[in-house]
Amino acid sequence: MNETDAGRIVRTSSDDRALRSVALTGVRTFLGRSLLRLLEEDDRVRRLVVIDRETPVNAGPKTRSYIVDRTQPGAPARIAEILAAENVDTFAHLGFLESPTRNLAYAHELESVGTLHVLNACRERPVQKLVLGSSTALYGAHYDNPNFLTESHALRGLPHTPFLSDKIDAERQVEAYAREHRSASVAVLRFAPLLGPTVDNYVSRWLTGALVPTLLGYDPLLQFVHEVDALAALKLALDREVSGVFNIVGDGVLPLSTVIKLLGHTNLPVPHFFADRLAHLLWVAGLAEVPPSLLRFMRHLCVADGDKAKREMGFLPGYTSREAVLELGAALRLREARLLTEAYA
Repeated sequence: MNETDAGRIVRTSSDDRALRSVALTGVRTFLGRSLLRLLEEDDRVRRLVVIDRETPVNAGPKTRSYIVDRTQPGAPARIAEILAAENVDTFAHLGFLESPTRNLAYAHELESVGTLHVLNACRERPVQKLVLGSSTALYGAHYDNPNFLTESHALRGLPHTPFLSDKIDAERQVEAYAREHRSASVAVLRFAPLLGPTVDNYVSRWLTGALVPTLLGYDPLLQFVHEVDALAALKLALDREVSGVFNIVGDGVLPLSTVIKLLGHTNLPVPHFFADRLAHLLWVAGLAEVPPSLLRFMRHLCVADGDKAKREMGFLPGYTSREAVLELGAALRLREARLLTEAYA
């Protein structure tokens, strides 16, 4: 028997119990809402259990939504109650900010404390599989980074960058949970920056301005993962018996200058000493999307090695980094053409 969010008791057959019950957080993120749609169509999934601050607009017939603020002290007990009532066996924790925020206290509560509460709930009511969505940006952009960072390299982040440090703390919590629960399958997916025709994040917004600010004298290599490949990797981690940390990246790297040319935009080089001051003033004034510390990604290399995901997960990206950029560019041109058509209609 399962308790729904309305307090109603629902009897399930033995066949239903043989199917999977998957809990999700972060359904407002690109990966969260996309995964929800994908799992709605998966015949092996009996129920989708959304544990978030609001009901997703794309909830289907399999979805049951529970309004839970993961930052609150009572969240672990409430989440554990939901996991037990819905007989959840798989948990996809994707409840992380896609772009930096000035509300640092809220971000810390959501990502670091929120992850602690999710894991404490899973300690009280264990699940068979836990998948965490993370980022290759957590390695940090540093002058002494190797050409390709493997999963064994330290997560150094960047100084004075809570946007990265809160996520690093969440990963460390999951690492401790995995050591405590060796019978469970625990996977962490570190995604390269997502690009594609529909994803919207601070990286895509930076690259799609008519003038793309860069640092004078620097042209770092970049890598991306297409939004479709990111979703495919997430589905693989849920479907297969894999554990550990995996870099999820598209094949190939591109100089920043080439990325800008492929998108048909113009590079705006800014002297480094001036860029730092300007970025700080714009961030404080609420006129910039990223804090000045993230300018390090315009200077130094932060490219991850995706071989482990290919070897152990069987993840083979369908798009290269170059193709992900071209897909974004094609979508931008289509939007521009549509706007012109509407303007002259």
